Amino acid sequence: MGLMRGIFAAGLIAAASYLPAAAGGPELSDWTAVEKAASGQTVYFNAWGGSENINAYLEWVGAEMQSRYGVTVVQVKLEDTASAVAKVIAEKAAGKNENGSVDLIWINGENFVSMKQQDLLLTPGWASALPNWRYVDIENQPTILTDFTEPTDGLESPWGGAKMVFFYDSARTEASSLPDNATQLLDWAKNNPGRFSYPAPPDFIGSSFLKQVLSEVIVDPAKLAKPVVEESFEQDVEPLFAYLDQLHPVAWRGAKTFPQNYPDMKQKLADGELDIIFAFNPSEASAGIKAGELPETVRSFTFSGGTLGNTHFVAIPYNANAKEGALLTANFLISPEAQLRKQDPTYWGDPTVLAMPKLPDADRAAFAALDLGVATLTPDKLGPVIAEPHASWMERIEVEWRRRYASGN
Repeated sequence: MGLMRGIFAAGLIAAASYLPAAAGGPELSDWTAVEKAASGQTVYFNAWGGSENINAYLEWVGAEMQSRYGVTVVQVKLEDTASAVAKVIAEKAAGKNENGSVDLIWINGENFVSMKQQDLLLTPGWASALPNWRYVDIENQPTILTDFTEPTDGLESPWGGAKMVFFYDSARTEASSLPDNATQLLDWAKNNPGRFSYPAPPDFIGSSFLKQVLSEVIVDPAKLAKPVVEESFEQDVEPLFAYLDQLHPVAWRGAKTFPQNYPDMKQKLADGELDIIFAFNPSEASAGIKAGELPETVRSFTFSGGTLGNTHFVAIPYNANAKEGALLTANFLISPEAQLRKQDPTYWGDPTVLAMPKLPDADRAAFAALDLGVATLTPDKLGPVIAEPHASWMERIEVEWRRRYASGN
């Protein structure tokens, strides 16, 4: 497996050596020319806007890009990444192959697959041509090269990691009672009715919970690495919905309503309405404590058999107006400085995509000195990563979930 990843990575790097100019712009191998062309450009960065600390981090990125390169970065705050994808699709349908309204998108999973399949992304290999790519941990983070089982082909650049982690308040809940897998979580919920729930799909966190459970209960987990087979879909997902049918009667408010999103779950943990919640960032609990949003007694745990993990990326549409500025921004996002700030829970707490051995000594020491927070598990205690299913599974599961439960019954 490691050999195959190495071969694939080498292929990306080789492809980058003969990349064409970006829609009439400079050759990507001439980075000085990219910087010169980017000066004065405005990059419309379409990114989820539901977190104040993430928005503040992107404001810092914008300030750095302006002061260093004369590039203006405007965050277009999204509730759903699909809306940005829809913009690009509409522009292509209208024949607008230049001067598009989207320059950079925070993306992964089914949205990336959709854009890749429809040829809506900047030429393959640009990501591995970025100067800071040399620091990226492609050897130990396979999800950097394969996004929800789909090869990235250098069409998107990584800028953060994610892994499902659960949180609880140790002042109310004994650590010895905590579940260690989905089946035990169901048993815990039955023994503690009304104290657990999840956001309703298509909320990202809620959908991730469904994928976690499915990954544990499906009869043949290998099926999740491939597209859904319609003929066997109902049989494949029956264990998931059998699980939810048991969970919902003992969930918060009997699953007649669901938490809105992760911030809502966080508030309910703080208020004592929920006893176990979860997030896709191992630092969320520590960040919540620092911000005064969670009690200092909140702690993290995970499942010893593994929890869902992935990488999130930025991509550049094929018709972006500010291609050079977008390339420069993507490169800055994987710089040691930007990654260090992003991993610091004071600002965000998002895990880095960089390989520590590849960094200069000073940068490596700065990462080692980071205080990840009292509630953050160390990397060796996060447990194994369960790979994301093929994107087609989430689309079909969300449809089926709405059919069964959207009315609250």
